[in-house]
Amino acid sequence: MAAGEPRRVGYLYILPAFLVYAVFLLIPLLHSGWLSLFDWDGLTPGRWIGLGNYAALVDGEGVIAAFGHVAVLLVFFAALPVSIGLVLATALHRFEVRGLAFFRTAFFLPQVVAMVVVAVAWQRIFSPDGALNDVLRAVGLDGLAHAWLGDSSTALLAVGVVGTWVQTGLATVLFLGGIGKIPGELFDAARLDGALARTEFRAVILPALRAEIGVALTLTVIAALRTFDLVYIMTPLGGPGGSTTVPAYEIYHRAFQSGQVGSAAAIGIVITVLAFSITFAITRITGGQRA
Repeated sequence: MAAGEPRRVGYLYILPAFLVYAVFLLIPLLHSGWLSLFDWDGLTPGRWIGLGNYAALVDGEGVIAAFGHVAVLLVFFAALPVSIGLVLATALHRFEVRGLAFFRTAFFLPQVVAMVVVAVAWQRIFSPDGALNDVLRAVGLDGLAHAWLGDSSTALLAVGVVGTWVQTGLATVLFLGGIGKIPGELFDAARLDGALARTEFRAVILPALRAEIGVALTLTVIAALRTFDLVYIMTPLGGPGGSTTVPAYEIYHRAFQSGQVGSAAAIGIVITVLAFSITFAITRITGGQRA
């Protein structure tokens, strides 16, 4: 076989996957970028405005507020799940909890359940006569009971709590798998040296889970940026006073309700660039300095 033959064979294997990737992702993305340069309502001929839609986004208070809300959700969807997942995975491993397979399944269950079902269930929990207010009244905290999703000061936080619940299981399972690959000799050596739990976590577990942390952050950040179903179902019309409006909801509202397809496409491109930038930074930080 000629020297260049293996490379040509490799290209033949990759080509079908690349074609599928191009048809269902690259081409629609490029088309969205093209649409973002027009003032178009989806029906009548569009009018070329160049970067006008992007300039309008910078000046639009609603869009800026939407990106501010998604910044808050990044804490609930990414920072908290990764932090809690690290603690849970470390505790389950250190104390050698029996029935680990059951805990893996239980923690990962929110990822399996359809997000629409999750949203409906939590909407009921947060309702004025829901389980959360019932518990507060039962323990004598009647003053804290109120319409969580109907209050502009708590609606976004309520959506964020659901995001934390959903994403924590994913992070925990990823970290459990990563901890399981750490050689036992490292833990034995640390314990023989008298390392406390926090020292073992900092010196052994964290460095070994660098790749898993990167994957967990990437997946949870993307989940936060594309959040739509939770907001749409739990807080219709973007919540009271637009308090839960996020970029993905703005895309839906502008494209299908307001006839601003070009503006919606511009928001979509901005989200794509933002997601790529953040995930690239995460990859560089968590995977670029390996020995």
